[in-house]
Amino acid sequence: MTVTRMVAALTLTAALVTVGPTPAAAAEIPCPKPKIAKPSAPPRPAPPADDPVAMRVGGDALATHGLVIPAGARQPPAVTATTWMVADLDTGEVLGACGPHVHQTPASVQKTLLAATAIDRLDPRQKVRIVPSDLDIEPNSSAVGIVVGGTYPISTLWLGLLLNSGNDAANALARMAGGGGADGVARTVAAMNAKARELGAFQTHAVTPSGLDGKGQFTSSYDLALIARVCFANADFRKYVLTRTARMPAQPARKVAGFQFQNENKLIYNYPGAMGGKTGFTTVARHSYVGAAQRGGRRLVVTLLGAEARPMRGWQQGAALLDWGFAQPRGSSVGHLVTPAEVAAPTGDPATEKATTGAAGTAATPPTGPRGLPVLAAVAVAVALAALPLLLLLVQRRRRRLDG
Repeated sequence: MTVTRMVAALTLTAALVTVGPTPAAAAEIPCPKPKIAKPSAPPRPAPPADDPVAMRVGGDALATHGLVIPAGARQPPAVTATTWMVADLDTGEVLGACGPHVHQTPASVQKTLLAATAIDRLDPRQKVRIVPSDLDIEPNSSAVGIVVGGTYPISTLWLGLLLNSGNDAANALARMAGGGGADGVARTVAAMNAKARELGAFQTHAVTPSGLDGKGQFTSSYDLALIARVCFANADFRKYVLTRTARMPAQPARKVAGFQFQNENKLIYNYPGAMGGKTGFTTVARHSYVGAAQRGGRRLVVTLLGAEARPMRGWQQGAALLDWGFAQPRGSSVGHLVTPAEVAAPTGDPATEKATTGAAGTAATPPTGPRGLPVLAAVAVAVALAALPLLLLLVQRRRRRLDG
């Protein structure tokens, strides 16, 4: 790497994180949790090692497996969620979190990443003919009930995905967003990973479009907040997730009657100002949740992962955390949601760009940190910053020689 490129790379890193003490330097504060009898569940997959740089995206205080809240804030509610975050959709302020950058398995909240990636690619009025591969989902997993040979509007498939968590609808939408061919789902999953990297969601790696468990599939509560911010900026998404009931059209050629299905996110029925969101569950991931609400001119989003359904269901835990967030004064913050503009700051290094996008132009996996920075980037940045004055002096001398 040339001196100029090294300086550019350092500039990018500084935009995403603040140089300071390493995460291990501060004692972690345990997150408030109720005492419960843990149900029998399969072991969770081993997550990737923490990347010191990616852990600090959005602010140094977010680099923790424990609790982070503003000074003087009251204790947040005790929830069973392993990790969670509350953030402001408009300002990007992070109001509080528990292990915001800790890897977790997503379950169906991953469908929000599918929406963030594909909702603008597909015409909601277009009709889709269902093929056998669309129904290639895990037995007994959530399905909205589309049938092979049936024809459905894209808008109905989005409703089936977001209201009823249809994994069959996820496959059909991903196939169409990827061009409609046999490789359509794989192309869309690659685009989902590219979208995550574009947003700065560096703990996120998708393997399935639906969130059904897959080897190496992870996300974090911080990443979900970045993804939710994109989703709630889309008018169609906002309309879909606030829809209470929808109807699956009859398929006369297949002798299948139409039927009604309903929104499984009970926040919209029970929480004043609810904007909608997404529920999720697998036996490995446990319960996950993304929800948003507006109150007093503020729009907050809550994300949580690895929760149990008792004593409170996922949406109820989300509601309790939203209440806590709305009680915080405006301007309260422990970090911020990075923007795509921050993440897209060019490094000027083709090798770094290739490491970020992969050989085929899709996101390289698993993520190694902002714009492909290696795991030990935090150490490298500290060393390079210390040497920056010397590097700049060398650049100036070289320019003088060239000018002379």
